[in-house]
Amino acid sequence: MTPRAPLATLAFLALSTAALTSVSALADTADGAALITKPWAEIEAMARGGTVNFFMWGGADSINAYVSEHIGGIALRDHGITLNRVGIADTSEAVNIVLGEKEAGVTDAGAVDMIWINGENFRTMRQADLVWCGYTDVLPNIGLVNWDNPAIANDFGVPVEGCEVPWSRAQFAFAHNSAVVADPPKSIPALLAWIEANPGRFTYPSATDFNGAVFVRHVFYHAAGGPEALIGPFDQAKFDEVAAKTWAILNGIEPFLWREGATYPATIVALNDLFANSEVDFTFNYEPSQFGLAVQAGTWPETVRSYGLAEGTIGNTNYTAIPFNSPNKAAALVLQNLLLSEGAQLEKAKPEVWGAAPAIEMDRTSAEVQVAFAALPAHPSVIPSDVLGKTALPELQADWISAIEQGWVANVGQ
Repeated sequence: MTPRAPLATLAFLALSTAALTSVSALADTADGAALITKPWAEIEAMARGGTVNFFMWGGADSINAYVSEHIGGIALRDHGITLNRVGIADTSEAVNIVLGEKEAGVTDAGAVDMIWINGENFRTMRQADLVWCGYTDVLPNIGLVNWDNPAIANDFGVPVEGCEVPWSRAQFAFAHNSAVVADPPKSIPALLAWIEANPGRFTYPSATDFNGAVFVRHVFYHAAGGPEALIGPFDQAKFDEVAAKTWAILNGIEPFLWREGATYPATIVALNDLFANSEVDFTFNYEPSQFGLAVQAGTWPETVRSYGLAEGTIGNTNYTAIPFNSPNKAAALVLQNLLLSEGAQLEKAKPEVWGAAPAIEMDRTSAEVQVAFAALPAHPSVIPSDVLGKTALPELQADWISAIEQGWVANVGQ
């Protein structure tokens, strides 16, 4: 800046003071320890004008629209925050960015401000000290969360301990076209028998896919005689015993799969396409609400129905986490608080929006919101979450999951 008159010097000094104040605010925003000592109103003021780079799986248009349009609109209108949704194919992509930045010494100017996360990716971030912790009590809406529920307080067996904020609950379910398969198999043994009796009409994604991996875990649970034998820290001897049975089962059905098991769909999206084209008779998802949305979109027929298994299906909680080196922690906090709010959770639960089960406790919400949740319409293609939840199975600790996925690749996928 080149002064042209005495007044310019005063202007320069004023701008310099403002710039120093701005830099100080940004430093406070990046410094998590200093940030969480401030009153919430001050955090909101610091967040205004900020941008949150929210990295999340981008495979569902309905979810993308909810985040970018609904949540993004409120964030900008009410808080002056720009929400930049960054769609990724796998959460590990965002984790690897943060890991690479830490190795390069980037401690306060990371590219990732928030991640939709759970399971192995959360464990990785905790083990590598990549995630910001100890701040969740600052959020005004955190009182809506029941931390006494072990399914919320523990993420795939890893204690949350103030390192992430619940966003939704999910539970696995199968979908079929009732006009084609009137009486679907409702246990793993019945499904295995159905596959052999109906060659080419079933397949599942590679275990490198999130939903493909959980299908394999259901077979693993079956081979173990139930998840009770697997709960707790990883046991190599037990794994070897159950894995041998599991790979034998999955290799045994391989000749009866779609294309005789010569190839597996790479993603759940690819499996859904096969189902939409009537090349296979079943699909499945951690998010049963997606079945109703596919019917509403005209992608699937109205005769699609969904169901759980007699022995239960696996359920879990998903979260949002803030990396240790996010430069926009204040804005990320405000966004997390917004995602957790009664209104945002209600909108997310609407079948035509997403249909996700809320992460908040209903009896902690207002009477008005409880009535609104109770009045949400049920899509005939989507099994009600309360029905599915009666037989929910727990997730294993992350070490088990990693071993199962790697074992499938080496012993089945090859």
